[in-house]
Amino acid sequence: MSKCVLLFLGLLSWVCYAMATVTYDQKAIIINGKRRILVSGSIHYPRSTPQMWPSLIQNAKDGGLDIIETYVFWNGHEPTQGKYYFEDRYDLVRFIKLVQQAGLYVHLRIGPYVCAEWNYGGFPIWLKHVPGIVFRTENEPFKAAMQKFTEKIVGMMKSEKLYESQGGPIILSQIENEYGPVEWEIGAPGKSYTKWAAQMALGLDTGVPWVMCKQEDAPDPVIDTCNGFYCENFKPNRENKPKIWTEVWSGWYTAFGGAVPYRPAEDLAFSVARFVQNGGSLFNYYMYHGGTNFGRSSGLFIANSYDFDAPIDEYGLKREPKWGHLRDLHKAIKLCEPALVSADPNVTWLGKNLEARVFKSSSGACAAFLANYDISTSSKVSFWNTQYDLPPWSISILPDCKSAIFNTARIGFHGTHMKMTPVSSFWWLSYKEEVASGYATDTTTKDGLVEQVSVTWDTTDYLWYMTDIRIDPNEGFLKGGQWPLLTIFSAGHVLHVFINGQLTGTVYGSLENTKLTFSKHINLRAGDNKLSMLSVTVGLPNVGLHFESWNAGVLGPVTLKGLKEGTRDMSRYKWSYKVGLKGELMNLHSVSGSDSVQWAKGSGLVQKQPLTWYKTTFNTPGGNDPLALDMSSMSKGQIWINGRSIGRYWPTNTARGGCGQCNYAGIFTEKKCLSNCGQPSQKWYHVPREWLKPSGNLLIVFEELGGNPGGISLVKRSM
Repeated sequence: MSKCVLLFLGLLSWVCYAMATVTYDQKAIIINGKRRILVSGSIHYPRSTPQMWPSLIQNAKDGGLDIIETYVFWNGHEPTQGKYYFEDRYDLVRFIKLVQQAGLYVHLRIGPYVCAEWNYGGFPIWLKHVPGIVFRTENEPFKAAMQKFTEKIVGMMKSEKLYESQGGPIILSQIENEYGPVEWEIGAPGKSYTKWAAQMALGLDTGVPWVMCKQEDAPDPVIDTCNGFYCENFKPNRENKPKIWTEVWSGWYTAFGGAVPYRPAEDLAFSVARFVQNGGSLFNYYMYHGGTNFGRSSGLFIANSYDFDAPIDEYGLKREPKWGHLRDLHKAIKLCEPALVSADPNVTWLGKNLEARVFKSSSGACAAFLANYDISTSSKVSFWNTQYDLPPWSISILPDCKSAIFNTARIGFHGTHMKMTPVSSFWWLSYKEEVASGYATDTTTKDGLVEQVSVTWDTTDYLWYMTDIRIDPNEGFLKGGQWPLLTIFSAGHVLHVFINGQLTGTVYGSLENTKLTFSKHINLRAGDNKLSMLSVTVGLPNVGLHFESWNAGVLGPVTLKGLKEGTRDMSRYKWSYKVGLKGELMNLHSVSGSDSVQWAKGSGLVQKQPLTWYKTTFNTPGGNDPLALDMSSMSKGQIWINGRSIGRYWPTNTARGGCGQCNYAGIFTEKKCLSNCGQPSQKWYHVPREWLKPSGNLLIVFEELGGNPGGISLVKRSM
């Protein structure tokens, strides 16, 4: 049965498609009665722009993909409870229809928990404040909210006829995400929740299979799937379920203060070929295009760049040789499809660490995989009276059981070198942010210290903690000839400490340990002193247990040691709190608010000072090359262009650890292949051309610590 519809995708176009059914058996996903070997890649719609989507999707198709996989980002779609947003980068329906227009399928991972190195794992912050809520367990308030959002998304997909059973492109959906380890930790309530989530999803009657990744007890008929660097030995929990790899990790994420991970194309191809020869029928690259964590969307200490060493880089360009090598792998696998979906392999050993797997169907289709599992030694093998050379840690693919048309360790063409070329520098204006110091109309006062997110509701990274330190002038306050020692314990993530309006010091945590301690002898005067602490979050955690109980900010104790009176505990003082920066409240980062203050220029320009706003305008350079800002002369802060948030920058948090030459052969981990040690974790920040005008673009930078804006430049990325 076929049907034609008129789709609006920038232009009106008729798209015809066949009404289809999607089922599965132990060998593969079955579409319209035909078993398929399916190649998939993750592209997250909010991590790029609608202008980029068509080329990203086309490059994925040209790379041999059948499916585009994406999470659905709850906090982006329901930032305020009951108020939904599906526009611009969050136009999920438009994205799916573009995939459909390209002739590809969709795997929609609704979750709605996504992890994904995304702020709060994709949960909206209002969920934390629902009375009685406990996340991801047998908890009625959480289940009610989760079900409501899942029904919202499924309802939208159905109304747009986007499921394959309706003639649309969605052939799979996922409920929950990597829940197995959580269930193991919490026991019976977790098991009950898993069953509920599966039943809830199945009851939505989408007409396509549901999956649960890393969920060994996924209830029938939900398919349990594998995530990881390698999944060749994974087996579904029932013999009638296909072997699916939902996340083939193409690289790894970059954290502020961390090195930049990468994964060689040879090892990635090897892992995929090994999965397929071991019966795998669907694999998805996580990521195929990683993109950018625009705004405040990144998780805890996650860099603005989510490049992930993916086959399509952060800027939408093909990463060679990875893209081309995988394309050729996919071509070879597709030629083997008739045999792979019809037969089980005959396995023989050709020598130590040398294996042959032969798939031969009753119709005569034949495919062979010749593997060398040794990590250092090449071998010659004889297979069906023919000699084959097998490099170490490699698999050769023979779609006709004769001709080796692809080997995972042999890359047949050169890679490309990406250049970042400066195209513009800037003339700056500056505005000094005020150090909050006490009681005002925009502050609240409470006894004791409060948790940061409970006050800010994550509407900003910034919360001021303020109190007075009184030193009796008649008593004196020095003991032993030293200034008193101020010690502050914080749950993280960054803390700037000001005494009487002057920056006294900055401390910060890390992805591995967000907690921090400030401890320094401070110069106090007799009488009243103002202690102002600017606590800064760097994304919220995206993985773990008990989301509802996580903390940030200064929780204490806060002590002053070295006074003649002894140690003073200020934790129970009366504290004033101010949410956000004055510049944020005045919308200095927006087009409408940028002229609301007097900006300094020329000799009055503030440089290398903490808490400084910078402003400039620029014209868009010609051409189509992707653009970025080189922020290596700055310290830490945020960037806006024409009112849109590029995101956080932090080039001074340089990569630590040992980087060296990467030998890809052997077991791979995210810490095996690292680059950029001793250098900024990220120095370039993607500027989408879609956000620019031909001239008069407004660039706003907020600098926390004191950088040199004169070193900022606009660069273009080219091959």
